[in-house]
Amino acid sequence: MTAIYLIRHAEAEGNLYRIAQGQHESNLTDRGWRQVKALERRFADVPIDAVYASDLYRTRATATAIYRPKHLPLHRCPGLREICVGDWEGRTWGDIARRTPEAMADFGSRMDRWAIPGAETPSEVLARVRATVENIARANPGKTLALFSHGYAIRLLLANLQGISLRDTGEKSPTGDNTAVSLLEWDGERLRVVFMNDNGHLKTPEYLAGEQAVRRAYALEPGLWFRPLAGPEAAERLRAAWTEAGEAGPVPAASLTLEGLLGEEAVGLLHMSPETGRISLAYIRPDCRRRGLGVQLLGQAVRHTRERGGEELSAAASPGGPGGAFLRDCGFVPHDGGPEGAVLWRKRIGFDPSV
Repeated sequence: MTAIYLIRHAEAEGNLYRIAQGQHESNLTDRGWRQVKALERRFADVPIDAVYASDLYRTRATATAIYRPKHLPLHRCPGLREICVGDWEGRTWGDIARRTPEAMADFGSRMDRWAIPGAETPSEVLARVRATVENIARANPGKTLALFSHGYAIRLLLANLQGISLRDTGEKSPTGDNTAVSLLEWDGERLRVVFMNDNGHLKTPEYLAGEQAVRRAYALEPGLWFRPLAGPEAAERLRAAWTEAGEAGPVPAASLTLEGLLGEEAVGLLHMSPETGRISLAYIRPDCRRRGLGVQLLGQAVRHTRERGGEELSAAASPGGPGGAFLRDCGFVPHDGGPEGAVLWRKRIGFDPSV
């Protein structure tokens, strides 16, 4: 009998920033890296003979929890990739929900009828992933394996192995948490689900000690969409937000201003220079705060800075103020060199080349 631990990747930028990842590359979040450590503790005493992962960065990074401490090679396997979502790749879920609400609803609830230009269909993904897992099992008779894949792909496979149709997968087979563990058995002819979507390693005192009491969106809950602002409109909005945020003096010059909208309602502004990664203002309207929206502004800062080759974000905030607390919660670290009366906060956004 071959035992197969099927594991979803840790929390990645798309999960946190509400961006459709698909086969688009994204990094793990700070919380994601803590989940990797929790996964490493879970498997510390579990014998594993071989480790396979989708060739996307977020799964390879998660797989370090097992293959590095056990001194095993990592087998990169494109067949374990997430579904390709075509022209949705890299777009915010808020933008997708606004432009194609019916298709977005089908993506989560009626996989049998979801199809968009340039994307794989769910049935194609199911066939690809099931064939890949079965081929890996055939190549490793009697061994214990760890396979790292993605939420949608794993959801389709687990439902199929339990006899759930594509039509009913949305209702009867939920998406597991980031780093959720399922166990399959292969008897040489077929796969069987032993257990699925176990997240016990995320409930331990060691993991929970580092949790932040911050609301986070999950699954396909829509978020913000963004539009660029320029000219007098941008100047007027920026001055109002700058003053409301309690900042003094003129608004700093920056090359990019984005307005964040929830539906058709403007709720936030991002003002930054993506050439340097410097954020001058990340503003959410007071009545819309504490809803998981502010971090989506940072997602846009990451995107635009990375597109220009940058590997770091920075922002200034008054010591002890809410801006500094927000940046700390988002993984920024305080450094010397900020403007008078403020602290300079920095966050690395580059990919680890060793993964």
